[in-house]
Amino acid sequence: MRSPALRYLLERLDLEPVAPGVFREPGGDDPLHRLFGGEVAAQALVAMGRTVAPDRPVHSLHTRFVRPGRTGVPIELHVTTVKEGRSFDLRSVELRQDGRLILTATASFQLPEPGPRYPDPAPAATDAESLPRWEERFGDRRDRLSPLWTRSRPIDLRYVDPPPPLDPALRDRPRRGQTTLVRADGPLPDDPLLHAAAVVYASDMTLLETALLPLGVVYADGEFDGVSLDHTMWFHRPPRADRWLRYEQTAEVMAGARGLASGRLSDENGELVVTVVQEGLLRPTGGAGSWLAGTAADRTMPEERR
Repeated sequence: MRSPALRYLLERLDLEPVAPGVFREPGGDDPLHRLFGGEVAAQALVAMGRTVAPDRPVHSLHTRFVRPGRTGVPIELHVTTVKEGRSFDLRSVELRQDGRLILTATASFQLPEPGPRYPDPAPAATDAESLPRWEERFGDRRDRLSPLWTRSRPIDLRYVDPPPPLDPALRDRPRRGQTTLVRADGPLPDDPLLHAAAVVYASDMTLLETALLPLGVVYADGEFDGVSLDHTMWFHRPPRADRWLRYEQTAEVMAGARGLASGRLSDENGELVVTVVQEGLLRPTGGAGSWLAGTAADRTMPEERR
């Protein structure tokens, strides 16, 4: 059975065609009054994919976040056909609210064809069912966590590593990355485009926080203001988003108040399905948690962990 949050996401992805290459989304009523970047990126992919033959799955998505979106305000999605070839179709899209551009994206779709493959490693031995669901980890700490952490999610998220807001050792023992297991919180329609869109959503849930882990900082604690700048994905194989995907995430670099993190999503057979790279703006606020005071050395990655 689909969770209410997953049903809500599928409603947001059910775009209304209003003209050739133009779609409309009425705008959801999110209790936090903010649009999640993974949601609008997923909508952008669906809009572009609806203008392509269904036998051409997406193989790459490049998203640029221009402005924050607002809940309750309709979104217009304008798709441009850049190329229609024998093997590849290329689309671009602009998302606007009240005429203001909030996101641009391009996606490439490929007619499947045979070719050589690398042998993939054996799947990791982590049993998802042995790990608690994210909301089961809260216990009596729910009231002390940001709503960004405790909100209902359309993705069943399970941390293999200790979740950053619940890891008391993180400040003194920073780490370079984290691993989660993700899948849609219920069955999805048998539509490859919706499965790809759900993976877009899932890939954006924890990647920005990964960029702060080498500093021993929890993103939701208020020490940093963060926003995604761009989000790029390569789909090596069509994903099945309602089955477990192992999401291995690595912090790559922090410079110029920008953090870069990468991720690898593998299926239950150990095959690499999707590669993700995201850059985000991460500015210290001087707020809760005292990152600016330097509570763990100078907040750089220890030499032995680089």
